[in-house]
Amino acid sequence: MNKLVKDAYEAIQGIQDGMTFLFGGFGLSGIPENSIKALSESGVKNLTCVSNNAGIDGFGLGLLLSNGQIKKMVSSYVGENELFEKLYLEGKLEVEFNPQGTLAERLRAGGAGIPGFYTPTGVGTLVAQGKEIKNFDGRDYVLERGIKGDFAFVKAWRGDAFGNLMFRKTSRNFNPMVATAGKITVAEVEELVPVGSMDPDHIHTPAIYVQRIFQGKNYERRIENRTFRKG
Repeated sequence: MNKLVKDAYEAIQGIQDGMTFLFGGFGLSGIPENSIKALSESGVKNLTCVSNNAGIDGFGLGLLLSNGQIKKMVSSYVGENELFEKLYLEGKLEVEFNPQGTLAERLRAGGAGIPGFYTPTGVGTLVAQGKEIKNFDGRDYVLERGIKGDFAFVKAWRGDAFGNLMFRKTSRNFNPMVATAGKITVAEVEELVPVGSMDPDHIHTPAIYVQRIFQGKNYERRIENRTFRKG
């Protein structure tokens, strides 16, 4: 089956207001830049977006925030985005914070068809408010729900037209979990290779999870904060 589409604009066909979108990436590493740009130009709104980070001002998911397209963010770390802070404090953005490992496991569980799991992380904090607490072997655990999305957007280093993906270095962060948890998973890749040319041992996400794939372009690969050492 050939899942290859022309570009990000073709890949996002079928998106609607009010949907839940999942995004791979850690900070600005391995984010689906082309897909986010296409979404920012689409006019879709009232979105629930699940991503470890919320981008920065004017880049990444920061583009969707600045357009007022996001209704709710489900995230772990959002400290690099001043607009995010402003919108939240003004009551214009709903926020659901998750411990980073919990967010990763919620996505993994959603992709594996697991509706919920218990974790000790967050017990006794605001994270656990309103959630079921259960004791196992003398220790309290909080019930967390798995996450699934209408669309999942990931960025890989290499992929084929069938949808097999390989992530490179830091981009192998939330991308593999996100790829499994979307009803429709859109993958953008830096290198598009012929079907059958990828070593099966090098495939991080098998094609069964991917519905659409395209070769991305013009990646900026920004760095959130540059740190310099005095020589």
